[in-house]
Amino acid sequence: MNKEAAVFSYTDLREWLKLVDSIGELKRIVSADCNLEMGTVAELIYRERPGVIPALLFDKIQGYPDGWRVLFGQQLSMRRLALILGLPLDAGPLTQVDLFRRKLSTLQPIPPRIVDHGTVLENRISGNDIDLLKFPVPLIHEQDGGRFIGTASIAITRDRDDGWVNLGTYRSMVHDSKRLGLFTSSVSKHGRIHMEKHFRAGEPCPVVVCVGQDPLLVIGGGHPIEAGYSEYDYCGGLKGKPIDVVRGELTGLPIPASAEIAIEGFMHPGDVQAEGPFGEWMGYYGDETVDTPVMRVERIYHRDDPILCCARPGRPPSDESLAKCFVRAAQIWNRVEKTGLPSVKGVWSIESGCGSLFNVISIKQAYPGHSRQALVLAAQVLGGAYNGRFVVAVDDDIDPTNTFDVLWAMATRCDPESSIEIIRRCWGGALDVMIPAEEKGHSSRALIDACKPYHRRSDFPPVAESSEKLKNTIREKWKEDIFG
Repeated sequence: MNKEAAVFSYTDLREWLKLVDSIGELKRIVSADCNLEMGTVAELIYRERPGVIPALLFDKIQGYPDGWRVLFGQQLSMRRLALILGLPLDAGPLTQVDLFRRKLSTLQPIPPRIVDHGTVLENRISGNDIDLLKFPVPLIHEQDGGRFIGTASIAITRDRDDGWVNLGTYRSMVHDSKRLGLFTSSVSKHGRIHMEKHFRAGEPCPVVVCVGQDPLLVIGGGHPIEAGYSEYDYCGGLKGKPIDVVRGELTGLPIPASAEIAIEGFMHPGDVQAEGPFGEWMGYYGDETVDTPVMRVERIYHRDDPILCCARPGRPPSDESLAKCFVRAAQIWNRVEKTGLPSVKGVWSIESGCGSLFNVISIKQAYPGHSRQALVLAAQVLGGAYNGRFVVAVDDDIDPTNTFDVLWAMATRCDPESSIEIIRRCWGGALDVMIPAEEKGHSSRALIDACKPYHRRSDFPPVAESSEKLKNTIREKWKEDIFG
């Protein structure tokens, strides 16, 4: 594989896994138990294994047929993200973000292509044969309210009025062999909007939950894009070719033709059941139990020897924490520049901020108030507006992906009394553990100006650091003794 070239050389999850294996980032784990063991193995590897965190493919799972597998950790390395997004494998994080946001700025949506046949249709299950627990659905965290089949999944719905299709990453808990709880955490979620439109009309809402598919679809479904614009079109535009889909036999919804497992059914008005709790993306358990719409399963489609894709949300690093950082940073950078703000040098979302709570924007200051303008824009454009907490502006000598240097800039270039602003009643989410239940939906933002004061730029004390010219000379002279 050409490690410098952009790569979109896979057509489905299995081909992508072969690429992951070829770059040494796939770890196979044999004979694990899906009752807590897989989730805890993932947690230990994510938090305690040195070096690059691999993707984890569990095989020969206790109590299930040989060949039926479970995959964790799809998105937890920069190189795997590059494979998913068609970027060069070995560029630095900020370069990767820059390349991706340039893709976003020129993206032309490509609608999906309907095909007659797909590998997802190799097996069809209906009627009394439906059993969600025939799959190795894990109990992930010790205090979870049940087994969650939908954690790295996409829920496919269609707008009743306008016909556009949404893919959303909503958790799905198994109630019993034929029923799922589908948790859409906010009234602003597009899948929730679709569901409510059907319910107001007194109709069941058709839905398909896929729990194994092209990993690009999970990234598409897991990050905000505009309403009315399908994630299928978005992902097709990123790939430069349409996503192949087949029609669901009962709902007519478009299902990825190469999906591993697709679950088709309906949610009915007033049909709810307590769901949860579940360890969530902020690193805490979500609401204890919530009455959640029930999806009644009427068809299951799956490939031979299916791969169930899972995520272990929780205290970061977690399955989606790095991808959230990457995609949100690219979205913020792209949208801030489109407002006309000049001299943006980079954007990053710090991973310990769970992919949205701690965003950093680097600028080359051009005029008084430039840094405050950057802060306000980064806090409110797509990618930064939802579920934020802190936004930090730094000068262009600070790499926003280097948390140590960002904290150094905050510690030395920020006077709390004059450098921090609070904006209130911003767009928050239902899983924000700091917001009381009665106030869910709003949260505040701290805007932290860690740039040198504009009026003192010329006389601000110089950084105690060797020049690049001197450092390069010394690197070359001593490369064998120091860097060899």
